Amino acid sequence: MTKATDVRESTDVVRESTDESLRVERDRADAAVDSRLERVEAKTDKAVEESRRVTDTATQSARSEIDRRVSRTSQDEGAVEASRAKEDVEVEQTREEADTATRLERGERRRYMEAFLAAERGRTDEDLVEERGLADTLVVSRDQFMANVTHDLGTLLGGLSLTAGLLDKAAPEGPAGAQVRKLASVAGRYAARMERVLNDLLDVASIEAGKLRVVREPVAVARLVEETAAAFRPVAEARRITLQADVPGDLGEASLDAGRILQVLANLVSNAIKFTPEGGQVRIAAAASGAEIHFTVRDDGVGIPADQLGRIFDRFRQLKGTRLGLGIGLHISRSLVEAHGGRLWAESVAGKGSTLHAEVPRAAPLTPASTRTPAA
Repeated sequence: MTKATDVRESTDVVRESTDESLRVERDRADAAVDSRLERVEAKTDKAVEESRRVTDTATQSARSEIDRRVSRTSQDEGAVEASRAKEDVEVEQTREEADTATRLERGERRRYMEAFLAAERGRTDEDLVEERGLADTLVVSRDQFMANVTHDLGTLLGGLSLTAGLLDKAAPEGPAGAQVRKLASVAGRYAARMERVLNDLLDVASIEAGKLRVVREPVAVARLVEETAAAFRPVAEARRITLQADVPGDLGEASLDAGRILQVLANLVSNAIKFTPEGGQVRIAAAASGAEIHFTVRDDGVGIPADQLGRIFDRFRQLKGTRLGLGIGLHISRSLVEAHGGRLWAESVAGKGSTLHAEVPRAAPLTPASTRTPAA
């Protein structure tokens, strides 16, 4: 399957939604135009009917007044009645001709409106097809560029990490060697951070292309929590934050992608530490909840404002006033949890801390789950 086909498949959901929205809007516009024309025509018909009624009333009144004032013979009376009948016929014919002309004019107006809308929509459709073709080309070019860049960056980072390790081992004894080892350690940490950012970007690309998969195997749930806590405890202690792990002893095993769940927990704990002040507390826990495993990461940090709570899982979304990371960690975490057939959500009170919940099935679903997020 070609890269262009992958991109096309990853955008089908969005484009189908766009097409459906466009169809609904066009139907709504058609109904609005028809309704407005009908209202205008109804008002016109009512005005014409009222005008004719007034004219007929005035004519009848005038004739009655003439009949009252003028004395005629039976012969004159017959001639007058014949003349009036002829006038009535002529008036009726004139009105029918006017009605026919009105109907023709209205039909012509409706045909013009339909032709105008069709032409405008035809141009819109042509522009949309052209824009989509251009977007496909740009996305393919972007992905090819990103693939080349990430490959080259991965190679360079690997070399940088290897060099830092060699420097650490080759550094001589004494103050000069200690300085070299210190700098090598810093370089290694920076390389590791850059590698994590690169892997996050690759994960986002996999999510957009609908290629994110999880590989399940039996894993001790308590071990996932304990490993996460052990990895982040030095970071928390450096910031004078207490990091606690809480898992029941009988939690047992679950069918999970251990690496991916560790990635989720690492993202959640890392975020909790970032937004917790010195002297605060972060707690990571796991518990059985029916057929699910329920992970929670709770902190007593700054919390999340209510108007931002529903958007923190959007990609490249950061809390207002912060510039920590790329804003993709929670987006990736949600996608990984959903790939397990679970869900990820947040509860928070601004100024009083937050709790992130990740709930995943203990056993693999009958159909392997995957995450597919349409490209923008």
